[in-house]
Amino acid sequence: MAADLPSASGPPVFTPPPSPVFSWAGLYVGAQVGYQGGATRAFFATDPGNAYLGPETPFNQQGVVAGLHLGYNWQMSQFVFGLEGDIEGSSFSGEKVDFAAYSFTDTLRTPVEGSIRGRVGYTVDRALFYATGGAAFESNRYTVVDPYGADSATTGRVGWTAGVGVEYAIDPHWSVRAEYRYTNYGTISFPFTNLAPGYELRQQETDSRVEGGVSYKFDLMSLSGPVVAKY
Repeated sequence: MAADLPSASGPPVFTPPPSPVFSWAGLYVGAQVGYQGGATRAFFATDPGNAYLGPETPFNQQGVVAGLHLGYNWQMSQFVFGLEGDIEGSSFSGEKVDFAAYSFTDTLRTPVEGSIRGRVGYTVDRALFYATGGAAFESNRYTVVDPYGADSATTGRVGWTAGVGVEYAIDPHWSVRAEYRYTNYGTISFPFTNLAPGYELRQQETDSRVEGGVSYKFDLMSLSGPVVAKY
């Protein structure tokens, strides 16, 4: 008889499912654009004696860089570890070298560059603060002109790059970033074959860049919450 009495407990309370936990882990692709500025130090030397013939002369370079990146992240608690590569087209260029003993114009252009880097970061909510570093690559076009003629050459360079950045996840797939990087390509020798055989121009190049970008992440984990019965 008591089983037929009305219940005083009321209807069951609906508990909404918990919000999905965001993770940086997974494969991602994206694009970036920014500004690049740097300086090249140059001096004229003999080859192979490397006799010093003129004062070391710096000249500035600048330009716009834009390209694509591809990477993969692993996440352990709030720490993120990743590997990323990028390829960029560039208008980075500079010119005007004028030695006291031998005047000429040296032009340096960098149409293509890229890097392969590691990333280590720490997450705060949906923001990722990270450091990055690795190997940098570029293609250079050198042109040297003086009153007696011109020399030119195209060569590749390998150096190192390091920087810091911050990335923010807009949703489980899309994120935006801002990044600063410093790159050092060391010293390269540009031999003269037309103007002055047996001599070379030694150049040391460094640059800094600030870039902004956007990435899309392909999730390898399900972000759905547990199944909750509805009444």
